[in-house]
Amino acid sequence: MLQRVLRLSLLAVVYLSGCAVSSPRNRQSAPILTPLGVTYLQHSADAVQTLQGWYAPSTGLYQTTGWWNSANAITVLVDYSRVSGSTQYNAILANTFATAQKTNPGFINKYYDDEGWWALAWIDAYDLTHDKNYLSMAESIFADMAASWDDTCGGGIWWSKDKDYKNAIANELFFSAAAHLVNRTSGSTRRHYLDWSNREWKWFQASGMINAKGLVNDGLNNGRGRSSGPVCTNNGRTTWTYNQGVVLGGLAELSSAKHDPTVKQAAQKIAMAAITQLVDDNGVLHDPCEPKCGADGVQFKGIFVRNLVLLSQLQPQTEYSSFIDKNADALWKDARGPNFQLGERWSGPFDSANAASQTSALDAIVGATIVNTRGKIAGR
Repeated sequence: MLQRVLRLSLLAVVYLSGCAVSSPRNRQSAPILTPLGVTYLQHSADAVQTLQGWYAPSTGLYQTTGWWNSANAITVLVDYSRVSGSTQYNAILANTFATAQKTNPGFINKYYDDEGWWALAWIDAYDLTHDKNYLSMAESIFADMAASWDDTCGGGIWWSKDKDYKNAIANELFFSAAAHLVNRTSGSTRRHYLDWSNREWKWFQASGMINAKGLVNDGLNNGRGRSSGPVCTNNGRTTWTYNQGVVLGGLAELSSAKHDPTVKQAAQKIAMAAITQLVDDNGVLHDPCEPKCGADGVQFKGIFVRNLVLLSQLQPQTEYSSFIDKNADALWKDARGPNFQLGERWSGPFDSANAASQTSALDAIVGATIVNTRGKIAGR
């Protein structure tokens, strides 16, 4: 109890003074928090501590969830560290960077979307720590993804090395990684990533995966039994929340790189479609698989919110911040279990939690902390 009171006092000092309270071991420059931001940061601190109970130092990964989900857990650790001004989890980043490669060297495996999550995680870690090894790893992963691009369906990368499906998530991750790398490199290297960003976005827009409602479906028909219909057309499959999100992060980064108003407009259309069509009557986000989304779907909603936060930092809108706060409030009130565990269905009731549901919910709560700050957050 005393530790909790002291932590709340520390956060209040950060808010009131507008500067970080320094400790050489576990703090860096922190942003100025609004009173609501202080509350969200306290929730984040409690929930992150619970998340770390599933961390396995011997593998660098998270128990109760999978390989790609662990990349998202690392990302939320970085985002929490950035907004809190804490460096206490930097050693976790370093351990995962070294140890998780025993599972998949170079963070390369059969699935290009898995690779994309790790590329973005290490870009995020680079932003926080300025360790160039993280950025180099992201570039190496991106190169493996880029090698998958071919002329099937006019372009795009494959979902896996079986080359049996061109879908939204793999291409969105490829696009987002390219756009992020544009803004973290220079010279001919920057132009290389800008060319890839433009090429992927041009193809994605023309692919038909963005439907008439402004939402992104799962992928393209390919004539190989995965779905029916004309080859290389929208397969009409589920408009998962994460497919509305990852593209927003890519568009936000590309907009920063080239200042093209049409890029912002495209992002706004997808974002508004998602926050109005994929919610319940109370404005809480849902995927249709709930409440039993399995190992993958449980992760999706947080990814959407995380990327909406990136867009809101570039293009602040009341609709975005209100949506983020509303979902963070709902899940803390209705989806919270013992020991700050956070469940899959954000509107509740709490059933159970694992590292994936915890990470997903944390994306929303950390995101709410970020949008309730004043001034620029370090590393962005």
